[in-house]
Amino acid sequence: MKAVRMHARGGPEQLVYEDAPQPQPAGGEVLVRVYATAVTPTELGWSTTWKTKTGADRHLPIPGHDLSGVVAEIGPGVTSVTVGAAVYALTDFNRDGAEAEYTIALPSELAPKPHSLDSRQAAAVPMSALTAWQALFDHAGLSAGQRVLIHGASGGVGTLAVQLAHWAGAHVIGTASAHNRDFVCGLRADDFVDYTTTHFEDVVHEVDVVLDTVGGDTLERSWNVLRKGGILVSIVGSPTAEQAAAHGVRAATFIVRPDREQLIRIGELIDTGRIRPMIEVVLPLSQARQAYERGQGGHASGKVVLQVVG
Repeated sequence: MKAVRMHARGGPEQLVYEDAPQPQPAGGEVLVRVYATAVTPTELGWSTTWKTKTGADRHLPIPGHDLSGVVAEIGPGVTSVTVGAAVYALTDFNRDGAEAEYTIALPSELAPKPHSLDSRQAAAVPMSALTAWQALFDHAGLSAGQRVLIHGASGGVGTLAVQLAHWAGAHVIGTASAHNRDFVCGLRADDFVDYTTTHFEDVVHEVDVVLDTVGGDTLERSWNVLRKGGILVSIVGSPTAEQAAAHGVRAATFIVRPDREQLIRIGELIDTGRIRPMIEVVLPLSQARQAYERGQGGHASGKVVLQVVG
């Protein structure tokens, strides 16, 4: 099969589009014919890209863990998935990913593809939507009537977070650069802050939740906009309990996990028009290197997607 593999640690320059062995499903596994996959620019440097769960080195790893496609074959013992089913998924980071014509997934990672989306749109959903869902609901406990500040509201996670928070009945404040104002407001953010001209802490106060997708100085400046007892959830930084306690708030950081049931719920919201994925550009699998270079440039308006099946 054709696949994109990393030949050495580094950046996009180490990605090679080439022939690779097609995987075969073992017991409890599913072989998926990949139609499309989305790019996560930071993935190339993750420890999981280079190590298995047991700590062994991974040789020529295949990145990409968002996917949409069709079940091609099922291994022994699989009963919850059928051959030919259209699916989408976030797969485990310690295995080879979906930047290939075929990949292995587990039944617990696979959910029916939303009917209203094509394969490219569906591939843009799993990691971003699950990250937003788990941040807002599993960790922050966001509920109707609360105020949430979402940093990086025009990015892959941010766009889904804005929509999910609005669906939950929260008052949504998004930060992004000025040229994304209409885009973010179109996602139904209630307020917008242009971080290039305005210090968000000067205009935002007493929020219940901060979702940080930026890190660094943005994270550090976010403590003071929270109400007492509020929570800062970061997907890129490591806020500590000590920092949180000093400000009378809470903090959480986490790594997104695959979750079939959450993907099913997200798919229902998509098919009923409550949320929709945002794609900046679609490129062929053979242009994976250019896709990662584009993603690393920042200031994206949605996801960069690689099309595997034309």
